Amino acid sequence: MIRKAIIPAAGYGTRFLPASKAIPKELIPVVDKPTIQYVVEEAVAAGINEILIIISRGKEAICSHFNPDPVLEDLLRQKGRESSLETLKSLQEKAQIHFIYQEEMKGLGDAVLCARDFAGQETVAILLGDTILHHASPPSPLEGMMEVHRNRGGSVIAVRRVPRQRVSQYGVISGQPIDPRLTRIQGMVEKPKPEEAPSLLAVSARYLVTPQLFECLADTLPGVGGEIQITDALDQLCRREVVYGYEFDGIRLDIGNQLEYIKSNLMLGLHEPAMREALLQFMAEQVSIHGSANPAASEG
Repeated sequence: MIRKAIIPAAGYGTRFLPASKAIPKELIPVVDKPTIQYVVEEAVAAGINEILIIISRGKEAICSHFNPDPVLEDLLRQKGRESSLETLKSLQEKAQIHFIYQEEMKGLGDAVLCARDFAGQETVAILLGDTILHHASPPSPLEGMMEVHRNRGGSVIAVRRVPRQRVSQYGVISGQPIDPRLTRIQGMVEKPKPEEAPSLLAVSARYLVTPQLFECLADTLPGVGGEIQITDALDQLCRREVVYGYEFDGIRLDIGNQLEYIKSNLMLGLHEPAMREALLQFMAEQVSIHGSANPAASEG
């Protein structure tokens, strides 16, 4: 059983400025709750009961969001807001949530390395705190990855196919397909040029890794952007043990930039029965206005 998860949430979120200057990007809500709460709920739903969130100085609001607030809880009781109270307390009761600082911004690989003692000698999940993997039906991407690990062992990385012109935004794998959803990974490269990408399968914000990853991270030198890249460590890991790429059934919602954030709200809003019809009507109205071939028509 995978019982521990690591959620890196230390980055400054510069792509989301100015909103992320005072509010950690992981706390910016999508529909009705912060992005990182979706990630924690995903971990808990997969059976994980111990979570370490890696933050940086100035992002203590993430701790406040998950820590108990007795004053607020008493107020909700007095007002008879039991459903709101249950929403606040449910995650606290289902998982132990810990926090640790990444003291210097030296990349995702360095952030994950901060969790080495927490991971110990267990296989652990790593879930990026600013990315939601939305799926319409079970299993979740994380649960699917766990099933691969139970059946085959080794480490398992979530991947998805992306257009060639976008591969330079991601870590990209090379390897040998085993079945329609599974690839035996032979190597990885961080943000390759489109013409140099070994495949169109991009690493997608979820990892199940054995303790060997932390050995690789400790040996990894700064790479792209002068940072310690987890992709470089995973490339080493492929040479030490079996690593699988799991092509999940679902959509990656990345709130790292404004356009993707708006898309994420629309996507998840359409899955909320209480707002679906009103949102569809609003979208249709906006298309009829802004989709006009006559610019003057949309100005009126």
